[in-house]
Amino acid sequence: MCRHLAYLGPVRSLAELLTEPPHSLYRQSWTPTLNADGFGVGWYPPGDGAGPVRYRRSVPIWADANLPALASVLRSGAVLAAVRSATPGTSLDESAAAPYTLGRWLFSHNGRVEHWRSLPEDLGVPLTAAQVLGMEAHTDSALLWLLAGRRLAAGEPPGYALAGVVRAITAARPTALLNLLLTDGHAIAATRHGHPLHYRRDAEAGSVTVASEPCTDDPGWQERTEARREGKE
Repeated sequence: MCRHLAYLGPVRSLAELLTEPPHSLYRQSWTPTLNADGFGVGWYPPGDGAGPVRYRRSVPIWADANLPALASVLRSGAVLAAVRSATPGTSLDESAAAPYTLGRWLFSHNGRVEHWRSLPEDLGVPLTAAQVLGMEAHTDSALLWLLAGRRLAAGEPPGYALAGVVRAITAARPTALLNLLLTDGHAIAATRHGHPLHYRRDAEAGSVTVASEPCTDDPGWQERTEARREGKE
């Protein structure tokens, strides 16, 4: 299973969020499970309204010699990152590493959908050749993002869009694992279905972190037991 994390709050270095905490996403790439099929980081540069910017690799996060230096100097108040354990039969290049993007949105999927290639037809939303070719990667996660992105484009609020995708897919694929994570740099939407999901609000700092596993030993981490939208207004 993959691991992912989203953060909204005061501007911090990427290292403070991804590599320095005692149970960081960096460490989660090899414990408690191995996630060696790539990684990605998306962030919104502070102050100028730009973004998101992505840095993705097909190598394990610990094998990227450039990341420590980059993470120490890059700063943001809105970050989404993931380490990947690839679903068998999916792309292994860096295009398959989350986060995926559309406009200001960043998206990640922790889980697996079996027989995902036939899923659109089973859902009654068959895709055109152009839509299939337009997917960021040949993966179940990229397909989920296409389905969620269509809902967002139709005007659905982010939390409802993710929940709608989860409901539709679990009806067709009861064994699907669907922890989804979405941000536009202003709010976070997240679902839990099949894997653990935790969050921590720091009222004093004005921040929220949503992650597969608690990244720090700080008090206040809570495990989410149902689909829910988390955000910082």
